[in-house]
Amino acid sequence: MMTLLHFWGPADPSWSSSISATPKTCSTDCLTEPPRPQTSPSAFSVRSSTRGSGTVPSGLQKQPKKDLSRILRTESAIRGIEKKANSSKYSRLWPKAVLEALDEAIRDNRHDSTLKIFGLLRKQHWYKPRCQTYTKLLMMLGKCRQPQQASLLFELMLSEGLTPTLDVYTALVSAYGQSGLIDEAFSTVESMKSVSDCRPDVYTYSILISCCIRFHHFEQIDRILAEMSYLGIECSSVTYNTVIDGYGKAGMFEQMERSLMDMIDSGSCLPDIFTFNSVVSAYGRSRHINDMERWYEEFQLMGIRPDIITFNILIRSYGRSGMYEKMASVLDYMEKRFFSPTVATYNIITDAYGKAGDLGKMDDYFKKMKHQGIKPTSVTYCSLVNAYSKVGLVSKVDSILRQVSNSDVKLDTAFFNCVISAYGKAGEVEKMSNMFQMMKERKCWPDNITYATLIQAYTAQGMTEAVRDLEAKVIATKAQG
Repeated sequence: MMTLLHFWGPADPSWSSSISATPKTCSTDCLTEPPRPQTSPSAFSVRSSTRGSGTVPSGLQKQPKKDLSRILRTESAIRGIEKKANSSKYSRLWPKAVLEALDEAIRDNRHDSTLKIFGLLRKQHWYKPRCQTYTKLLMMLGKCRQPQQASLLFELMLSEGLTPTLDVYTALVSAYGQSGLIDEAFSTVESMKSVSDCRPDVYTYSILISCCIRFHHFEQIDRILAEMSYLGIECSSVTYNTVIDGYGKAGMFEQMERSLMDMIDSGSCLPDIFTFNSVVSAYGRSRHINDMERWYEEFQLMGIRPDIITFNILIRSYGRSGMYEKMASVLDYMEKRFFSPTVATYNIITDAYGKAGDLGKMDDYFKKMKHQGIKPTSVTYCSLVNAYSKVGLVSKVDSILRQVSNSDVKLDTAFFNCVISAYGKAGEVEKMSNMFQMMKERKCWPDNITYATLIQAYTAQGMTEAVRDLEAKVIATKAQG
């Protein structure tokens, strides 16, 4: 009988999911927002410009209709501004409409529209250049992988007589780093050191570390940490968690544990639930189950309680390792302790049993998922299609498509690739071609996997003309892109 892990009770409800203006402790992806130094976690929250919730006076019951009318007028004004952005004759526009249009374009990461609207903004008679605006623009360009535009924007800011702030420089570092221009990011940090009010801080370095990890420049991590130490800049929880998660995902377990020990020894940044999940996930992903369980126990001894993400990690790790008894025990424990399984939980379980060929268990959990009112996603259906395809049950794939057509599930390219592959392997060329057509009708654009799957299926059927047509489409698509 396998020894089961010891589980704790529900995670501490004090963990907040509030919007953050600065990189949270949980952030292990590239940090894109240049935060201002804060002294406490509570300072990370963005304060709403609206009043707090409370009892609504009876005289305001009709307010929602007014709000809807205002929203519609605002949206109409924003669309009008976007149209005017292509013209050079508008210089006396309503400030609120222009600024809201700019904010919306930034929020949606539409860099072309954003820059056009910003150009329109600069033509207004009331325009005054502000570093905060440039910071937002640089952050957006970083997310959109537009480092050249970010560089030009920075030069434009200087030409307008503005002195870059710490936030502006940090956003520029992020813009370079997120596109893999690590040398330029380092160069920007060096430039910051020569400006008294813009010397890089822990957030700047955390962003730099995150970008180095994303592009596998692990050799730079120790250099950055040494520089921080020399400058007297202490690592934050974000910094440690970024490093730990990065090493873990790269399978560099010795460096990961060393960084964890550094975090503990620092005394100022103790491990938290995000550290917990990063370490457990790293070992589980690599099927180092004993190490995963060891650290699972260690973190609990530190007083850190597992959360739903932790349990999902355990379920996925046991599933990958074929340890289905332990996988089921985690789910049983969750239910006994009132941890409600999420759609991610069920997706992991159905995928695990599907890959194991246990279609009975897979179907049981799929039914249970729906009975509990949890809507299947494209990921769920991909797992089912792959499992049925693996054992040649094409009729089951047809059934899945009927279910999907009668639901409001949002389909994606990955789902269509799964179905196209299933029909291709079964030699159902007509159905495969129909799915390819439906894919385009649903605005799910084919990718390299789609074309490779189609070409392989057509080749297997000796359909050389169809193969040539597809290859020509691939070449044309690459030329356009």
